[in-house]
Amino acid sequence: MHTQSYKEQLHAPFDWYRTMRTTRPVFKSPDWGGWQVFRYADVARVLSEYAAFSSSGQRIESAEGSEGSMEEADPFESSILRMDPPRHRHLRSLVSQVFTPRMVAQLEPRISAITNGLLDHIAASGEMDVVRDLAYPLPVTVIAELLGVPAELREDFKRWSDALVTDDGDTSEEERKALFQEVQGMYVYFTQVLEERRQHPQNDLVSALLAAEVDGQGLSNMELLGFCGLLLVAGNETTTNLLANMILCFDEHPDVVERLRTNRVLVPGAIEESLRYYSPVKAMVRITTTEMMLGDQRIGPDQFIVAYIGSANRDEAEFPDPDRFDIEREPNRHIAFGRGIHFCLGAPLARLEAKVALNAMLDRLPGRWQVADAPLEMIKSFVIFGAKQLPMTWGA
Repeated sequence: MHTQSYKEQLHAPFDWYRTMRTTRPVFKSPDWGGWQVFRYADVARVLSEYAAFSSSGQRIESAEGSEGSMEEADPFESSILRMDPPRHRHLRSLVSQVFTPRMVAQLEPRISAITNGLLDHIAASGEMDVVRDLAYPLPVTVIAELLGVPAELREDFKRWSDALVTDDGDTSEEERKALFQEVQGMYVYFTQVLEERRQHPQNDLVSALLAAEVDGQGLSNMELLGFCGLLLVAGNETTTNLLANMILCFDEHPDVVERLRTNRVLVPGAIEESLRYYSPVKAMVRITTTEMMLGDQRIGPDQFIVAYIGSANRDEAEFPDPDRFDIEREPNRHIAFGRGIHFCLGAPLARLEAKVALNAMLDRLPGRWQVADAPLEMIKSFVIFGAKQLPMTWGA
């Protein structure tokens, strides 16, 4: 019997995307009634035109008809991710000061120290689990330090952020209850942190959020909790998958590691191409505010739209030879970080973490890098594309 190699497993969604781009680029799902969008131009439009394609948590919840359900009091739905202008613009400008390229650049020595500390543990052994030993602890330690919460709690953070992104439609009621408990645990924790910082402000992100005002008003408790949750998840889940997916790209294209080792100028391009090729975020959800045409389909108001970033980044119309992994691809207008007003706030940080991590690995892990050719356990999520574990070896 043929057991699927991990490569076939990884390529499967992309085969489906290609079919959909060709045959049904804007498609109403008979299963759950929402629309799915697959082509680059359409996905970019859904992400950019915020007035027509709303991100509003309230709007999405009322369309779901989820009044009174247990998701009702989810601070995540009050986060910046689920907001439209003008509120979105105000809140974003508050946090964006922390994530400017200049502020992020100052973190480089610390990111380097964390990365090398992690590699110290495994460099001599010739093997590691990329996710467990590097791709997860690096970004979560950085974001914990920025938030001002102890990085020692990273096991908890991992459980919480996994719980927030786990749901691929076939999660059982039992599992959902357990996930919900995890997420509540996170909010209980951040409620305590916020209380502590109210009494004793420090030089960290949580204190800055508490002090922040929009139009003379502080953030509501829900917004504060939503922000903390969002930064924790966004600050680790996606960067973890960027780093691990990058290793998967290199495993499929073994010549790349040697090219990068001898020519570090190519590192940023290799990161961008990894973001395009195996985008850490597969899809984003929006909801229509008005009737419109998208592709050749007429779509009414209050309709769910799932915009497939993973598909857009492999669109033949935008990327010549899109299934080829080319670290010198120019131009490379991928939308792995989104597009428009919700463009990923942490993009400069994610890029820096990936650059530091990749350079350190090139310095310290000699020879050929190889991923074990065993089936991968993928993260069960509508939104995230990545593997839960990634065993890798290097050396002669």
